[in-house]
Amino acid sequence: MTTARRALIAPESTPFYHVINRCVRRAFLCGEDGLTGQSYEHRRGWIVDRVKDLSTIFCIDVCAYAVMNNHYHLVLKIDVDGAQRLNPKDVISRWLQLFHGHEVAAKYLKGDSLSDGERMLLDGLITKWHERLSSISWFMRCLNEGIARKANREDGCKGAFWEGRFKSQALLDEQALLACMMYVDLNPIRAGIADSLQDADFTSIQERIRELSNAERLFKIHDGDHRTAIDQAPSDVDLSSTEPMLAKPLLSFDGAISPEKQQGIPFHFSDYLELIDWTGRAIRPDKRGSIDEHRPKLLTELGIASDAWMLSAKAFRRQYGGVSGRWDAMCAFKVKHSSGKWCKGKLQSEALHPH
Repeated sequence: MTTARRALIAPESTPFYHVINRCVRRAFLCGEDGLTGQSYEHRRGWIVDRVKDLSTIFCIDVCAYAVMNNHYHLVLKIDVDGAQRLNPKDVISRWLQLFHGHEVAAKYLKGDSLSDGERMLLDGLITKWHERLSSISWFMRCLNEGIARKANREDGCKGAFWEGRFKSQALLDEQALLACMMYVDLNPIRAGIADSLQDADFTSIQERIRELSNAERLFKIHDGDHRTAIDQAPSDVDLSSTEPMLAKPLLSFDGAISPEKQQGIPFHFSDYLELIDWTGRAIRPDKRGSIDEHRPKLLTELGIASDAWMLSAKAFRRQYGGVSGRWDAMCAFKVKHSSGKWCKGKLQSEALHPH
């Protein structure tokens, strides 16, 4: 029996989630069909473009992504504060970018007067749409339905394109978020289809490295000025604006900000880049076990053993069930949201949380 989605996604416990979706039959999300020789590489762009479009509309940020041959991974953050800042017009205008909406909402946007009954109806619609705009389930529905229709039209067929509903993992703390992002970003290298981070096409780490390279071209380092562009990130999108929004960038790294003010990923990008480069060189299929003696800063600060980290980078998805984090927090999450069901991943959790 499958677990109810409300038991797996609980914004009051954590805003960070790892989601995965896989194709059914012998359907190709992308890649090349060995039997027919037909290429589906262009579909990778469909996924990335649609994810970014939806992230702009929904109050959901993208931390990491990787689009593989027959599945994709996303690490998402529910922007609870951003959702709370939305006013009724924001909610309606965003929802109308996804669905037709309701005629009473169109009347409201035009400034027409509403009867008491219409006002009550509108209030109910706004409440429902507001909740959905910060729902990962609705985000994934809008992503998967559009891609499935487009792919089926291209293939000239009907029927299911995705393997049931998406799978999700709640990421309860910094170690879980770091390990999961690393696992997602390193998918092409772990699968042997890329030799380096720069060659890992359609991944968030490749996008971040390219943005960093572009930023370094724009920012000139003056004599005596030791600033770098590595932790530069675009400013936040104004979620309260009713004007058409520009595409939202990937969620920024804000490790320099105090914990109580953090809205992004709680690490420095320079430290993340050091760790993923070190990890990626060690897990390449042609260089198994080749671990550099120099331990990256993040592993030292978190006290995580190198062998435990490498195992996590290779098998994070299989190590846990629907939740990852410190063991006591995982158990508490299960008790609160799943009626105390069995929890998977104790040994792996303790390895990532040695203190």
